[in-house]
Amino acid sequence: MAMLYSNENFPLPVVLGLRARGHDVLTIQETGRAGQAMPDDEVLSHATVQGRAVLTLNRKDFIRLHLASVSHAGIIACTLDPDFSGQAERIHAALLREGDLGGKLVRVNRVGS
Repeated sequence: MAMLYSNENFPLPVVLGLRARGHDVLTIQETGRAGQAMPDDEVLSHATVQGRAVLTLNRKDFIRLHLASVSHAGIIACTLDPDFSGQAERIHAALLREGDLGGKLVRVNRVGS
């Protein structure tokens, strides 16, 4: 299963849903880095060093970082979705489809967007 790093704004219920599906998800809060206004490039770098793909709702900035360099462990850019269980299932399905996330940008949108 995937090794993931959730950005500060990523919903905890989705993280828990991904963990229940067997993914190894580390939150920025668990690293003690929450509330420090870490720049997105540092978040991506920190995740990459750990071999983790970033889970984020901050699509615009992380897509920009991906376009600048594919030297990362992956980026899963999601839309905000109040259906946390459904979002976790869509991310899980995308992770299974993609396999190795190294250097990839994976977009997971809410249904109907």
